[in-house]
Amino acid sequence: MPLSEHEQRLLDQMERALYAEDPKFASALEGTGLRTYTRRRVYFATAGFVLGVGLLMGGMIVQQRFIWLSVVGFLVMLGCAVLAVAGWRRSPVVGPGNGLGSAPPVRRGAGVMDRMEQRWQRRRDEHDGF
Repeated sequence: MPLSEHEQRLLDQMERALYAEDPKFASALEGTGLRTYTRRRVYFATAGFVLGVGLLMGGMIVQQRFIWLSVVGFLVMLGCAVLAVAGWRRSPVVGPGNGLGSAPPVRRGAGVMDRMEQRWQRRRDEHDGF
């Protein structure tokens, strides 16, 4: 659940105070542990994907007797791809002005329901004007 505007302002204030008071300590807390964990998770998922490709190809080479090997390889590839994409999207964004690296989630675009609601509101406003 995202923070409210008031909570976000308080957090930003505390981060600025921490940087002003002890910049060395604040820079040590910049969230490197979470970034490292996320990066490691994506690397393992990528390695698992490559292993899944190998299993898939191995099952194709051996053909009839070990067709299950191809199915397992495909499932490993699918699972690892999902883990890698999920880990990549959740990775924290660290940049200047971001404080301790804890950025609120960025909304890339309005969802379908939001767009429909905006259209509906525009139509109601236009209809009320006539």
